[in-house]
Amino acid sequence: MIKLLIVDDSAFMRKLLSDLFAAEPDFVVVDTARNGQDAVDKVKRLKPDLVTMDIEMPVMDGIKALERIMAENPVPVVMVSSLTREGANATIKALELGAVDFIAKTAGPISNIAGIQAELIAKCRAAAKANFGQFGQTRPVIRPPERKPLSMAVPHGDDKIVAIGTSTGGPRALQEILCKLPGNLPCGLVIVQHMPPGFTKSLSERLNSLCSLTVREAEQGDTVQPGVALIAPGDYHMTLVRENAKTIIKLDQQPPIGGHRPAVDPLFEAVANIYGRHALGVILTGMGHDGAKGIQQIKMRNGVTIAEDQSTAVVFGMPKSAIELNAVDKIIPLPQIADEIVRIIMKL
Repeated sequence: MIKLLIVDDSAFMRKLLSDLFAAEPDFVVVDTARNGQDAVDKVKRLKPDLVTMDIEMPVMDGIKALERIMAENPVPVVMVSSLTREGANATIKALELGAVDFIAKTAGPISNIAGIQAELIAKCRAAAKANFGQFGQTRPVIRPPERKPLSMAVPHGDDKIVAIGTSTGGPRALQEILCKLPGNLPCGLVIVQHMPPGFTKSLSERLNSLCSLTVREAEQGDTVQPGVALIAPGDYHMTLVRENAKTIIKLDQQPPIGGHRPAVDPLFEAVANIYGRHALGVILTGMGHDGAKGIQQIKMRNGVTIAEDQSTAVVFGMPKSAIELNAVDKIIPLPQIADEIVRIIMKL
């Protein structure tokens, strides 16, 4: 049984969520908390397996409570966020501080919880089973030292590319990798991170403030350029086309694939078709199997493929699916992936 503590300042929400999880055979709600201080005290006393944490609360908000919990009694936390810009920024901070995942509230007082019920339960199950050793210590959120630029002569970067796909645990994994890459990396990067609209913009802005690379949320018609990482915007699939010797970003709202929009597979398939043996595909932590078929296409066209090792993946679903398809050349722990990207790109 997964022992769950529900934290929300709304009595209505506490009752709604308690009833929702009580109906699931593998959850037991051990208690609820009405603010962050109450949550910190009950985590210490009750030692739950999982916490759902609202962000906006009196006395102590969810961010401060998360910091305290991660420092004193670390436990997997799923944030419950609003769809506002402020809510998105706070959620990105929470993921940096150690929250495993988040669920975005629908507009209003979330009385329409049916729309997110399945996603909430699935994310909470995954979080309770996550490789929580990756979150045991809250890392200081500071700009890392500037990575020394590549000093050797490098070819023009429009003939090679790095494509990255990730989901649960992805924001911290992306920070780990992108902030270790040099700003003059001789190729562009294209990234799919499963997130709703608004959250990908906050994520890209946060990463841009920390990394030597330029990191942006992709826009329709953007060109892939060396030293620039483009993140697919929430609610849009991202693919690529070649026009006038340039690679152009195409966004669309075709139906979700496997419940995801953006999905990793369409991007990886486009990368495989355009770049062939000059493509590097990287599949990181995440639930499910999105990206496995796409990275298989990259490998079939003689590109190079990497999957994150189980020892560092918060959720091993996506890397495992790619590995099981025999679509992966290298299985590498997260801290080593950036150096491997540089090494491979200089040889492609």
